[in-house]
Amino acid sequence: MINLITENVETKERIDKYISNNSNISRNDIKTLIEMHAVSVNGIEVRKNKFNVKNGDLINISKLVQKEMSAKPENIEIDVIFEDKYLAVINKKSGMVVHPAPGHPGGTLVNALLHRFKGLSNINGDIRPGIVHRIDKDTSGLLVVAKENQTHKALADLLRNHEIKRIYYAIVEGKMENKIYHINLPIARDDISRKKMIVSKHKSKNAVTHIYTEKIVGNKSLVRCELETGRTHQIRVHLNYIKHPVFGDPTYGSKVDDFGQRLHAYKLSFIHPITKEKMYFEAPLPKEFDIMKQQ
Repeated sequence: MINLITENVETKERIDKYISNNSNISRNDIKTLIEMHAVSVNGIEVRKNKFNVKNGDLINISKLVQKEMSAKPENIEIDVIFEDKYLAVINKKSGMVVHPAPGHPGGTLVNALLHRFKGLSNINGDIRPGIVHRIDKDTSGLLVVAKENQTHKALADLLRNHEIKRIYYAIVEGKMENKIYHINLPIARDDISRKKMIVSKHKSKNAVTHIYTEKIVGNKSLVRCELETGRTHQIRVHLNYIKHPVFGDPTYGSKVDDFGQRLHAYKLSFIHPITKEKMYFEAPLPKEFDIMKQQ
């Protein structure tokens, strides 16, 4: 069984598209599951894959197709910088996929979390236990993990209401000589390459990124990125749009080495949803950022 609470739905979105974009289930498989009477929203059976979901809906998938994968515990070292009985904060290394997906059935953060912790939330199903939000495979840095469902729901609400502050650092191509860039450009999935996002007014969601230049070394810039919204690939897409792609980004720029893109989730701050404490975490820049040290 899989349960999904819809997030970041601006108005409404087709259920097959939403599930496909937020799980390991293809749109064809979703159609099959609907025909099997295995999909419901807020307790009401869905009969058509054109059904529209809205923000905060609870999607329940009661069956799985045979090829749907599951996650198993694996003894993989991870950097846990905080934990209590409700949540944990992880400093993910670059190159680690967050949860199992086609082409990455194991070796993910989820596999490591299942080995490390006795309990994780199950709101997002068997392949995404504990995962409240994601960062890309080649992005390093901080993300918060929920150990039980009440905390997961509360953290999801904080994200939806922009009450979790996230600051990233990136190395970008070119000299960003303006000190401040405020980018307010909507983002949509690319109709041609479904793994990419683009700036577009068509079927898009609003996206706002504030970028501050901190250092220029040669023909590269070190920038601090503050998010108002949390769209897929948001920083990478916005920086690419203004002709300063993230250095080493194989999708929106050019691959340069095995590290992948230089993008790091540096800061995470929020009010603990259960204890109401102010939580503040920083993860130092990893070694792949050493190229910005002054010679």
